[in-house]
Amino acid sequence: MKLHDEIDARLHDWILKQPLFFVGTAPSGDDGHINLSPKGMPGSFSILDPLRVAYLDYTGSGAETIAHLRDNGRIVLMFCAFAGPPQIVRLHGHGRPVMPGGSGFAELRSAFGRDGDHAIRSIIEVSVTRVSDSCGYTVPLMNFQADRQLLDSWSARRTPEQLEEYWATRNATSIDGLPSVTPPAS
Repeated sequence: MKLHDEIDARLHDWILKQPLFFVGTAPSGDDGHINLSPKGMPGSFSILDPLRVAYLDYTGSGAETIAHLRDNGRIVLMFCAFAGPPQIVRLHGHGRPVMPGGSGFAELRSAFGRDGDHAIRSIIEVSVTRVSDSCGYTVPLMNFQADRQLLDSWSARRTPEQLEEYWATRNATSIDGLPSVTPPAS
């Protein structure tokens, strides 16, 4: 394992080439559930500066990351090389959900290469406190086929009001009962 002072140019380029990354969070205390979520979609991850990153958080079946970040802010993002030389990069830090219509959302949104995503539930902004890489010798080599279009087609069939209702009924709390998504005020 190697520690880095920041996301340097080599890591920057490598991270942005990965089609998949994982997000890990946990609530405070001993009894809550740890969450690990896969993330993808081209243009949904941005390196804002050498110690600050963000990703688009899309509507989904759970909202653990937002709840855990509101609880304690702890987060780790992990990128693995499934093609080419083996490598794993972890970005540990403190994150915060930035909600649509909230302070700083429009500015953060402009940092991404995707347009017209009304299924964005929040933007997760991370202040990176630890950058490390390791060998990844046991990570399998896998061939990337394509990005899934299911979320885009699912969300295109819903109005903003239907998405807000989804957030209110299915994403309002975590599986541990912590507050999560608060729909925008009408």
